[in-house]
Parts: sequence; C-alpha cells; structure tokens
Amino acid sequence: MPELNADPDRPVLVFDSGIGGLTVLREARVLMPERRFVYVADDAGFPYGGWDEGALRERIVRLFEGLLREHGPALCIVACNTAFTVAGAALRAAYPVMTFVGTVPAIKPAAERTHSGRVSVLATPGTVQRDYTRDLIQSFASQCQVNLVGSPRLARMAEAYVRGLPVSDEAVAAEIAPCFTRDGDARTDIVVLGCTHYPFMVNVFRRLAPWPVDWLDPAEAIARRARSLLPRRADALHPAQDDAALFTGGQPDFATRRLMNSFGLKVG
Repeated sequence: MPELNADPDRPVLVFDSGIGGLTVLREARVLMPERRFVYVADDAGFPYGGWDEGALRERIVRLFEGLLREHGPALCIVACNTAFTVAGAALRAAYPVMTFVGTVPAIKPAAERTHSGRVSVLATPGTVQRDYTRDLIQSFASQCQVNLVGSPRLARMAEAYVRGLPVSDEAVAAEIAPCFTRDGDARTDIVVLGCTHYPFMVNVFRRLAPWPVDWLDPAEAIARRARSLLPRRADALHPAQDDAALFTGGQPDFATRRLMNSFGLKVG
C-alpha cells in the first residue's frame, strides 16, 4: 500500500457518478473532522449503469489524472459501486502512489447477518453484471440464496428525490419489488444497497416494502476504512466551509447547488 502523507492540509477526495457519494461523505466527516474534503460528481457521465465497461474504465482513469494533479489528495474514496468494480484495479495500477478506498456491495456482512439465508442485492444493472460482484458472492455468500436486482431507474429517482423533486411511490415500489422473494416460510430478510444513491431513499423503501428487512448501507464501513488509513490529528480541525464540490458537467442546477450547500460544500 502506498505511504500516506500525514499532512492534514491534504484533502480527502470523494468521487461518485452523481450525488450518491454524499452518503459516504457524511460518515467520513464525522470520523475525520481534521480533514478537508473535495467532492467530485461526474454528472457529465451519469448514470454509469449503461456504459460500456471499457469506455467507462478509460473515462474514470482519465478523470483522475486531472483530479490528482489539481487537488493532491491524501486519499481517494471511490464512493460508487459501479465505478470501483469497473475501474478500481486500473486506478491503482495507473496511480500507484495514491491510495484508493473502494465501494463494493456489502455481500459479506449480509451473509453474516441473514437468518433466512435469502439476501437481495439492489444495485445498478452494471454492478450486478460485474464478475467482481459474482466473485464476492462465491467467496462470502455461497451458502446463501443471493438475488441480484439491477434497477435501471432507481439511481435517477434517488437523485431527483434528494433534490426535492416528486417521485411516485408506484415507481419506487416497482423497482424494489424484485428484492422480495420467499420460499415457504423463508423470505428475504436483508437487502444490500449496492449503490450509494439508494440510502437517501431508505425511509421510502421501508414504507413501501411488503415486509420488514434490514437495508444494509455500506457508507459507515467505507468511512471507517478510510479513517484507518490516515494519521489521526485531533488537534487539527478544518471548518466545513473549506470543503468543495466539483461537477464534471459544469455548473449544476439550482436544486443541486442548494443540496451541496446544505452539506456545507462550496460548488466550484
């Protein structure tokens, strides 16, 4: 693993295809109050689910060339399941002096917690199709019945929802319905949230679910991993107004700027 710079003035860079990585940023700030954060949303490429794998990998690696040069981060969190499963290895190979903390579906903890042995992974079509995801199931959940649900619409719905735009219950219910399976008395008891956008809507999911399940959000675990890799400097605190948000598509709309401001992020 690359040696990390102890300088607390170097920021942590959080990268996502859109605004979903804010769920990870929220947890990371709690654990690393001494660090500045730069949030990068690749809204010009959103959503990632429909991209050709090779083209998406090339795009992400190319984007990071400029991001690393411009911001000099101490560590990068790739807060997007699709981005990391597609490009994580390529990023580490292209930029070996940088440490990348990735986001993958929380299949291992789901397999450890399930009582029924029936787990669903709710993600983008790209994430559920990756060999990376299937390798996680084979390695950690081979004794479970894992149901992979690739939603083509839910990430966009979550983006709209968190901006305060209307999203119909019927549309959301249709997207999450395939997560709920049963065989006699055994039924799904854990749904892995395999996209960082989805935790924004977890209260809606709970309300619309046909029965209670544990909705597994990986954000806290990702933040803990990043925290473990950086030196602690309890005496160095950075005010939230030092944190910034960047969008590859240029200036975002008013609703998105307002959302970023509510997270204490200056839109650059």
